[in-house]
Amino acid sequence: MAHRPPRLVDVAKAAGVSLATASRAMTGSTGVSPQLAAHVQAVASQVGYVPNSHARALAGGQASMVGLIVHDVGDPYFGEIARGVLRETESLGYLALISQTQRDPGAELGRIRALRAHRVTRIVLAGSGYIEAATETDIAAEVRSYTAAGGRVAVIGRHHLPVDAVLPDNAGGGVTLMRHLLDLGHRRLGVLGGPANLTTVEDRLAGLRTAFDVAGLDWRSVPVVHGDFTREGGAAATAQLMRARPDLTAVVALNDPMAVGALSWLLNHGRRVPEEISVAGFDDVPVARDVYPGLTTIRLPMVGMGKEAFELVLKPPASRPRRRRTRHELVIRASTAPPPP
Repeated sequence: MAHRPPRLVDVAKAAGVSLATASRAMTGSTGVSPQLAAHVQAVASQVGYVPNSHARALAGGQASMVGLIVHDVGDPYFGEIARGVLRETESLGYLALISQTQRDPGAELGRIRALRAHRVTRIVLAGSGYIEAATETDIAAEVRSYTAAGGRVAVIGRHHLPVDAVLPDNAGGGVTLMRHLLDLGHRRLGVLGGPANLTTVEDRLAGLRTAFDVAGLDWRSVPVVHGDFTREGGAAATAQLMRARPDLTAVVALNDPMAVGALSWLLNHGRRVPEEISVAGFDDVPVARDVYPGLTTIRLPMVGMGKEAFELVLKPPASRPRRRRTRHELVIRASTAPPPP
């Protein structure tokens, strides 16, 4: 016998409320507190319930609209990804709705639900996943519910969600960047790590560590300071790093805005780059070539990643989620040089 999809009565039972209360909570009607409505909606996602209105909306919804959810619209990494998505939407006659989450899983869940409410049938979710898989449990349930109702989702830079994914070569880029610094002769290095709960940070750190280990060096000697993935976060982390280890000859930032913050702090505190200390970044956002000295970094095809993710949400679903892995490229500029003798 075929397994029947969950019904509203199943949601009401699981949430411990009456059928009438569950109905009001799901439709946003008056007479239900926001807290109770949120509880019922969360239970509905957990059991995989899809309201008939949602199914009808997706079946005959806004086929010309695509939702793009990013962590931070001010981060040039996401700006380049958005550029890739928008090039495709404009050329194919789609309209993109862009929103940001500030790396808050609850906000991500809310944005997905809002796009469903606006009858958007395709969503691109760009930005790192979270190391603690439980953090994404509710998001995964919502995505399953959405795709079961006919919606299409593709992610960029996330491992755990059960949908098509574009995966930048973060670990491979970390290996290449560390090899470059080791080949220059650096042994006393520090890392500006970005938020510690992100899989992107974990993967890039893993690449750095792999190359360090292969060289026969002890990774425990490498200080890692975590901070915001911003210019200000990079400057603050550099200050902390240099107070603890003024003997460092190279600083690796796990994204370019942090590296720019490191450059600024070092130059403002009388440190010559790269004569005294080298600085390297990751991503190759446009500003990396314009700062002084120009920033050595790992180039990822960010515009192409946005383009590919959009192409994936236009395809019908596959029997298993597709995985598209990107290349990376070392871009050597003036911010790295051999350490002082």
